[in-house]
Amino acid sequence: MTDPLQPRRVLASCADKTGLAVFARRLTDAGVGEFLSTGGTARVLEEAGLPLRRVDDYTGSPEVLGGRVKTLHPRVHGGLLSRRTPEDDADLERLGAAGIDLLVVNLYPFRRTRDSGAAHAEVIEQIDIGGVALLRAAAKNYRHVVTVCDPDDYDRVAEELSCGGIGLELRRELAAKAFAHTAGYDAAIASFLADTPSDATHGAPDSAKLPQICIPAFRKLRELRYGENPHQAAALYLDLEDPDGLAAAEPLAGKELSFNNYWDLAAAWAAVCDFDEPAAVVVKHTNPCGLAIADNLARAYELALAGDPQSAFGSIIAVNRELDPETAELIHKTRFVECLAAPSYAEGVLERLRKKKNRRLLALGEPRPEGGLQGRLIPGGLLLQEADAAFSAEEKTVTRRQPSEAELAALHFAWRAVKHVKSNAVALASVEDDGARRLVGVGAGQMSRVDSSLIAVRKAAERAEGAVAASDAFFPMPDGLETLARAGVTAVIQPGGSKGDPVVIEAADEAGLAMIFTGRRHFKH
Repeated sequence: MTDPLQPRRVLASCADKTGLAVFARRLTDAGVGEFLSTGGTARVLEEAGLPLRRVDDYTGSPEVLGGRVKTLHPRVHGGLLSRRTPEDDADLERLGAAGIDLLVVNLYPFRRTRDSGAAHAEVIEQIDIGGVALLRAAAKNYRHVVTVCDPDDYDRVAEELSCGGIGLELRRELAAKAFAHTAGYDAAIASFLADTPSDATHGAPDSAKLPQICIPAFRKLRELRYGENPHQAAALYLDLEDPDGLAAAEPLAGKELSFNNYWDLAAAWAAVCDFDEPAAVVVKHTNPCGLAIADNLARAYELALAGDPQSAFGSIIAVNRELDPETAELIHKTRFVECLAAPSYAEGVLERLRKKKNRRLLALGEPRPEGGLQGRLIPGGLLLQEADAAFSAEEKTVTRRQPSEAELAALHFAWRAVKHVKSNAVALASVEDDGARRLVGVGAGQMSRVDSSLIAVRKAAERAEGAVAASDAFFPMPDGLETLARAGVTAVIQPGGSKGDPVVIEAADEAGLAMIFTGRRHFKH
């Protein structure tokens, strides 16, 4: 009989003891008669007055090697792996062992120790061996054993047990979770050992170094309504190596976030995190249609929205400062904002913004510029790269005319902004009288650079007069640059590096433009 299960004997060994005593008391109230445990977990259970037997007493073998070996014993693993058949029962009797019905184990804090800057040897000691073996054994035998590896599941298990026993469906679900947990744990260890010399001190990850072994570990958080289109299934997963990112943020208001909302929010947040000044961005389909920086957030948002008001309908907005009442009021009056992301919200702001029921609101914490590694799945493989975190290498004016101070400020802003526009990308920017900088026209995602230039100047209209332009890659021919010059653009920043550079520079000189080569491009596919 495998369903439902009424556990009588529990083995508990937890690095994270949060809620353990309360959970154990609920298990006892539901009929558990004995706990097996070791070390600090045993002390917690003893202090709670629970019926406890220490593992070394149960096995007849003391802990050895400074605690490295505690539960690796036939009486323990036999109790977990027994199929409750007459043959297995006979083997248990011969071992002097008993069946273990419920396992409560969570693992040594390997990731936390690794990320703390601890010495290599200390990190190695946080590789859990016995705990992983216990989880795998119990999970394999889920028909007869309940496996609990996450304190968040304590309530579910206790409630189901109090209602007559733990069903097979929950046991199978918890077994799958245990194997996923150990897989993610092993992935972190494999990556660490592949990329860290044995005598090194492990500090912050070196984002310039691509790992020899890449085993991503993600945990499913929730189903999404659908993917990019209604006929595509989708779900949100949490990166176990970055549990504080966008995926973990709980919406503060509005409808459920969609697949496209998350994708656009990631683009919007990355854009404002690239600026030290107060910044606001308006994003549509991952491209900024408006982006500005200013001395205050309200001014930055006002200018960002003015970048392309028509495209801003149904947009994603992000800011890199706490959302203050003045800026919140401007956003509240904006027609149809899908989502809004800010580090935090000033007192009273959320109440005002929640008056529009469908608007999604998120607080994402301290802005963090892009860093680390980024990947994309392809059929049969994974592409992995460093984040595009740099902005210039060897900035050099290549035209006869040098850019003015105001042009230079606008060029540097445009160069940061164009990094967030899909290639081929051309972004037009200007400096306002108060020193604020903003995008006035964006050409994104075209197959030719001249088409992106044409779109950017069409979006800018009369604002192109006196503006500057940034191109994410070089102009192979002068046609794109000439399009900008005819619209009134006065200065250009681009990587250079084309065989056509001499002709493009000549065209810029003929038009009286100032042009800077950066030696670095910003493709975004």
